[in-house]
Amino acid sequence: MKYFFYLFFLISINAKAQDIEVLLIGVSHDYSKYPVQDFSSIHHKIRKFEPDAFFGEFLSKEDERLLMDYWCKQPNIDRLKKLRSNRTIKEVLLQHTIDSLKRRSTLQPHDYHVKADLAHAYYLDQDVANGHYQFWQVYNFLCHHPNSELETYIEKLLSPGVDTTGRSMKRLKTSEYAYIAFPMMQELGIEELMSMDCQDYDLNWQASWGAFDAKFALFSKNIVDSSKNHLKTALIAIDKGFEKYAHIEKSSNMITEWLNTDEAAEISASGDFYLPVMYNMNEFPKEDMLSKIHWWIMRNEGMCDNVVNRAKMVGAKRVVVLAGANHRKYMEDIFKTMPAVKVRNINEVN
Repeated sequence: MKYFFYLFFLISINAKAQDIEVLLIGVSHDYSKYPVQDFSSIHHKIRKFEPDAFFGEFLSKEDERLLMDYWCKQPNIDRLKKLRSNRTIKEVLLQHTIDSLKRRSTLQPHDYHVKADLAHAYYLDQDVANGHYQFWQVYNFLCHHPNSELETYIEKLLSPGVDTTGRSMKRLKTSEYAYIAFPMMQELGIEELMSMDCQDYDLNWQASWGAFDAKFALFSKNIVDSSKNHLKTALIAIDKGFEKYAHIEKSSNMITEWLNTDEAAEISASGDFYLPVMYNMNEFPKEDMLSKIHWWIMRNEGMCDNVVNRAKMVGAKRVVVLAGANHRKYMEDIFKTMPAVKVRNINEVN
């Protein structure tokens, strides 16, 4: 009897130990198109949440190596080739080099040459998330403390002026990472950004999108007169939603909070998936639309699984997840179905 009680106790403790709380933040990938933003409330909420890990919308280095093609594959290959030509590190020495540079960076936190070297090593290891984190720290330092010698070193080692496409160093400078994730990670002493993106279905997504667009063009051209007004009404409703979206983008200095509302999610979804009321119109390419939705949900499920599984691997219990605003509602709904996972919208935190 004592044995069974002890076993039950251990199982209960283990189950509780695996509970994960997710603070989910839907974000813009480019804040430069908005008025100057006030992130103080977002930062305050993250501090109050007290996370032990951050997840970003990047592929892990393992997934990057396994995937033969997806939308960002070629820019990553181009960066890899360029940085190898700048300074190569033998594959067999790469992990040792990263570990050594991490120790040096801990001992010499204000040596930005070391951080640049670590960024370079992470990029060569195809860990773009943490290459970006180190590069951002150097870039942020230079914004406040110009240093021509360090700038020259960065240009020769990392060539940021060449890295302009995909999830690039250029894109990083005005992204959610520059304004939200990396400043808070630095403040909280979190040394690495964990990756949670899933691109296993990207080619399926692209194919279904192309098939739908081709058929929708024919549908719009050949639609019967009795359905034209219904289509027009639906398209006007979509346009009005995006007019409101654009107005808020042009006027708000707290756009992130609005991006995390259901209203913003509904408007954003209408851009990719139109309105459900349209699906039953005669000759509307419904099956192709449902295919698009299917592959989008599969990607979001993969992202949620990556967060939970990788958080468990490192023992993280309170994690901040940053994902493009188009993902937020889908991921929130998926997290709610997962056992031992509690998800909180950033707007729910006081």
